[in-house]
Amino acid sequence: MSTETTIGEKLRQLRESKELPLRKVSALLDIDVAILSKMERGERKLTKDIVLKLADIYGHNQDELLVLFLSDKIMYEIQDEDLGVKALKVAEQRVKYLKANKNK
Repeated sequence: MSTETTIGEKLRQLRESKELPLRKVSALLDIDVAILSKMERGERKLTKDIVLKLADIYGHNQDELLVLFLSDKIMYEIQDEDLGVKALKVAEQRVKYLKANKNK
């Protein structure tokens, strides 16, 4: 998985590799073609539900797509923050701590 690839770009690659037109995939999702196109271009945010449905439609690994989806969400929030990377490291440690203590 490339660090430069966004979730939208990955989804477009998957759709094109399956030779599925936007109109067919948008019909399966019950959304407008323009909305799906904007999602692939990163002009409109995806939802977790849409990502999971697309993973199913494309027969692709859900975990890989969810990691891209979540990383895009995090990046969007911290990209312009001077302390973004430092905050991300602190958040990572907090998540590890919470997961470790959740099992106790």
